Amino acid sequence: MSKVVVASVFVSKAASYLVRPLLLALLLVVTTLPALAAPHSAIVVDARTGRTLYQSDAEALRYPASLTKMMTLYLTFEALQAGRISKSTPVTFSPYAASMPPTKLGVRAGNSIPVDTAIYALVTRSANDAAVALGEKLGGDTDNFARIMTATAHRLGMNRTTFRNPNGLPASGQMTTAHDMALLGIALREHFPQYYGYFATRSFTYNRHRIPNHNHLLGRIDGLDGIKTGYTHDSGFNIVTSVKRDGRSIVAVVIGGRTSRSRDAEVAGLIAKYLPRASRHGDPSDYIASRQEVAPAAVAVALPRHDAPTPVARPAKAAPAVPAPQALALVEEAPEPTARPAAVKVAEVAAKGVDPVSTASTRSGWVIQIAATDSESQARAILDKTTKKAPTVLADASPFTSVYQKGGGTYYRARFGGFSSKAQAWDACGALKKHSIACYAVEQ
Repeated sequence: MSKVVVASVFVSKAASYLVRPLLLALLLVVTTLPALAAPHSAIVVDARTGRTLYQSDAEALRYPASLTKMMTLYLTFEALQAGRISKSTPVTFSPYAASMPPTKLGVRAGNSIPVDTAIYALVTRSANDAAVALGEKLGGDTDNFARIMTATAHRLGMNRTTFRNPNGLPASGQMTTAHDMALLGIALREHFPQYYGYFATRSFTYNRHRIPNHNHLLGRIDGLDGIKTGYTHDSGFNIVTSVKRDGRSIVAVVIGGRTSRSRDAEVAGLIAKYLPRASRHGDPSDYIASRQEVAPAAVAVALPRHDAPTPVARPAKAAPAVPAPQALALVEEAPEPTARPAAVKVAEVAAKGVDPVSTASTRSGWVIQIAATDSESQARAILDKTTKKAPTVLADASPFTSVYQKGGGTYYRARFGGFSSKAQAWDACGALKKHSIACYAVEQ
């Protein structure tokens, strides 16, 4: 062995003897440090007064994961309350909805389930496919529905929340905060008490299979009435939960738990500590109302595949192409049945903060239109009048208004949905015409 090699070996051995203690000391320091925690937020809000009883990074931006479905359900309940859909309204699964990854209900493309079943699927299994199908049902497509979700969130005071899809699967820019989710939890309970009981469902049966709720705290904490859990790799384990007991009411949120067990233990501890500190006085509606004004969302629940012509007055002579600001037309010209462009403009949403969107609809089904007017209240009045005039014909139909803009004006279509075929819709129109009610059928 050469002298150079011998010297090199000697130096490396000497260095190793010197470095080894340093490495061991560094390893000892590292192992005594607490493990790096995932991004974590928590908040407890007195639901009667809106007072924050506890918070930890409650305004920090976090990934919502399946807590997103709370907003999908909020808009579903809103549509139910407004009569635009019913619990028995079919929700058809597009190929896109059916392609969602688990957890899912597993409905095949082209098949449908009732709205009621879709709600249970979201509340218990947190089904990604059912969430997308509902989003397409209510918004025409998921991008448009996400715009509606975000606009509704901002009207509720959830100013740091942005939604990108109906189910909470990872998507760029989809963010929320623990504070915003607490506000949504309170809004769900206070705005829709007639539907809020869905969240307390321990399990439901679908296709002879029992589907348990992912919220394992149900039945374990006295007064806990549900809400929602969520998880993705980036978000960690999330939960929004609500408790009413002894005249007190709180909503507790944890986002970014390490495991479902540690998340549940944390929120249980927060409930035990802070529920006794909540007030027995106060009206939750005062807190919610003070943060927003929620009218039924200006959402086209049944969006057509192609935009219908601008409503114009129908005198004997030719009408102007664009109506005057206060012009009113009760019936639009029926679209040519054979005209079926592959990608066409979807009705625009006039809700604040929602931009118009052009896309091809993935939905199917038929609706009938009886009027178009520049006043939403007048459109609803026309629907009520028509229902009373022909109750038998419209017994199974769902009235709704569809908003769109044209020529600088905003207009509202008065429509009835829930027809499963072209023949069924045309037959309904024929029956209405016998009552001197003009209408036409259009596929959505």
